[in-house]
Amino acid sequence: MRGSACFGDDVVLPQALHVVFVRSAHAHAQILSIDAEAARQQPGVVAVISAMELGSHLMPAINPLLASLEPYEFAVLPRDAVHYVGQPVAAVVAESALQARQAAARVVLKLQPQPPIVDWQQDASPFTRVNFQKGSCPTTPPTAESDLHLPRVAAVPLEPRHCAVKWNTSDQSMSVWIGSQTPSRAQADIAAVLGLSTDRVHIMTPDVGGAFGARASVSPEELALALLARHLESLGPSITLRWRSTRSEDFVAGPHGRGSRLQGALWVNPQGSVLGLRAQLHFTLGAWLPYSSVVPLRNAARILPGPYAIQQVSIQGLATRSHAAPVGIYRGAGRPEAAILMETLIEQSARHLGIDPMECRRVNLIRPDAMPYLTATGEQLDSGDYVALLDRACERFNYSVERRDQHQRRQRGEWVGIGAALYVEPCGKGWESARVDWLEEGRVRVASGAPAQGQGHATTYAQLAAKTLGCDPDQIEVIMGDSQCCPEGVGALASRSIAIGGSAILQACNRLLQMRQQGQPLPLSAEEIYSSQEAWASGCVIVRLCIDAETGVPSIERLVWVDDAGNILQPELAHGQLVGGAAQGIGSALLERLVYDPQGQLLTGSLMDYALPRADQMPPIEIESLCTPSPLNPLGAKGVGEAGCIGVPAAILNAARDAVSPIGEFDLQFPLLPEQLWRVLMQANNSSSERP
Repeated sequence: MRGSACFGDDVVLPQALHVVFVRSAHAHAQILSIDAEAARQQPGVVAVISAMELGSHLMPAINPLLASLEPYEFAVLPRDAVHYVGQPVAAVVAESALQARQAAARVVLKLQPQPPIVDWQQDASPFTRVNFQKGSCPTTPPTAESDLHLPRVAAVPLEPRHCAVKWNTSDQSMSVWIGSQTPSRAQADIAAVLGLSTDRVHIMTPDVGGAFGARASVSPEELALALLARHLESLGPSITLRWRSTRSEDFVAGPHGRGSRLQGALWVNPQGSVLGLRAQLHFTLGAWLPYSSVVPLRNAARILPGPYAIQQVSIQGLATRSHAAPVGIYRGAGRPEAAILMETLIEQSARHLGIDPMECRRVNLIRPDAMPYLTATGEQLDSGDYVALLDRACERFNYSVERRDQHQRRQRGEWVGIGAALYVEPCGKGWESARVDWLEEGRVRVASGAPAQGQGHATTYAQLAAKTLGCDPDQIEVIMGDSQCCPEGVGALASRSIAIGGSAILQACNRLLQMRQQGQPLPLSAEEIYSSQEAWASGCVIVRLCIDAETGVPSIERLVWVDDAGNILQPELAHGQLVGGAAQGIGSALLERLVYDPQGQLLTGSLMDYALPRADQMPPIEIESLCTPSPLNPLGAKGVGEAGCIGVPAAILNAARDAVSPIGEFDLQFPLLPEQLWRVLMQANNSSSERP
């Protein structure tokens, strides 16, 4: 820790004014009036602005990945109605953040509450649907059925959301400092809301303290900040505004993750072969829609049935809006949901049939000689050896010995479970850009269209360029997240940065080598755009979990994980990504959930109410990598950043269900809080005491 990073608050902006938003206290209400006179009289206040002064402006359109999208419009600042608790309604601009907060408390919103639509409400109108149908499932009762509820979770990055803007009146241009995973999209969205060409909006992303999908879209606050700066241009030749969300504001109004109801049925014959899969998926979207809102539904539906050679599927999904904070992509974005449902059904079926769950998996896994494999949902799996992953994980875990030890511990009255999960992880597709400049003194400048949020991209990109060009990594300067220095790009999300972004850098470096071979002198510059289909990573996680008989507290005693991310450029950084993802996966499985009451009020709006994993809850994690290179990119790379959130929660859930399986098949749900597990054990104790 050197303290040399530059996060949002570290950006020095002399004479900047501060903005605090006045937010709705109701989930759904008509706006009757906004009384800001008392606030305007407070010391240091420059302006109090609502949609009445700012005008009507709309949030950007979303990614049209699904053809069934309903029409969608949502105001940056509302004029007539509010649609979720925490929605920004007015902005207070003052000389200091404290003055702005004090004045915001004096703004009186008069609202007429309306009945809210809650998450997963059955009569809510579908915003979009998805359907995959191939073959036919048996007409007999299924071997296993599951109904899983995945609560909303919060991304909780190191720093809350932040944004600063500087409006230059003379040339009608804007400079923006924003924590973003997608700076080029942020540039386009801000330019569009201002009615400017993108070259008049300069985007800079300082060091971003985590993102996890929650910073993939611009928010109403960020667009409002840009509009406010231009609105106040009469105050001087340039206007600088800065806004930083509080942690509580991020909980109540920032993008959430997950939020789904997953129902599934699996038909399996006595030998363990799967005969059919049925799934019904219901995702909540919240009030306003981030750019990738429909991605979790789309991913969960198309990824099923995961790594298994099942060609008889019926998969329907829908997403509905509600009067709550938005739900966007969060580390995994539909991949965890697919793995959780599929792996739960596999283990339930194995228990029902009395066969080993590992053997049930092995019988149904796609064989390596079938690659590339076309799934029942039309996805092309590029490469992978799922049988080898399972076998190596079982060998590393010493599976048969662990099962024998489990039996002995159960005989002593311990509640011990072993659960596993296999997963596949699509790693983004499309394009990414890079520009590499080879300077006269021999130094090299690499500019990527994708930024970073702590993954170590600068180290990996520098090593890649140095190895390709035959120079020392210390001679490489890596620039990301600055629209004036970097080419337009897609961004850092969907585990695509190395496979696609790294391949663009490799192509640019190879172009420079060709120029040198042709006798062209330094300096040289090459800019490349690399496009690719999705590479599919995969892995297998096995967990041993023990539940305390008196308190219900679950403890992960062992976690073995074999992952296939293709060729790995930086093993230490890849390992860090896996461990970090596992920590978030453990949090989702054991601790984390956002809870709304029926009136749309968030009950878990701070770290006093929302639990995150602590160091003492992190088990030893045994990680091993197998490599089947992807044939779809020149690096042979696949994604690694989201794997922990995909395989780990599914394995933990299966371990918990296995732990209580001697007394029945219980409908355990995330998070696996001690109270839930304690009630299951107490139910078993009560049943046994009532027996004659």
